[in-house]
Amino acid sequence: MLIQFGQALGDYLYEIFVAKFDFWLAFGLAAQLAFAARFLVQWIMSERAGKSVVPMAFWFFSVAGGTMTLIYGLVKREPVIIFGQLLSNIIYIRNIMLIWKNRASASQTLDR
Repeated sequence: MLIQFGQALGDYLYEIFVAKFDFWLAFGLAAQLAFAARFLVQWIMSERAGKSVVPMAFWFFSVAGGTMTLIYGLVKREPVIIFGQLLSNIIYIRNIMLIWKNRASASQTLDR
């Protein structure tokens, strides 16, 4: 039974990652890597600061990975991915806008 499971798993993984490999699979994997990189950046910055920190790079990786995943979903016609990434990207972009707005107002306060 364990041998059959191992063979079935091997066949499944071969079908997904080898037999169906094309540009869009590579693009989708790159999108997921870009999206996951944001957590790595956030973790490293938090460790350096000794507290939880969300750097701007987190939001830029969020937008890049989210947009790439949205494109992948559009090409593959996956409504769950399209809906999820479209809404998420709106939130990521809004967070960047709020950060820039707060930095601009803090800069103006220092100039006075």
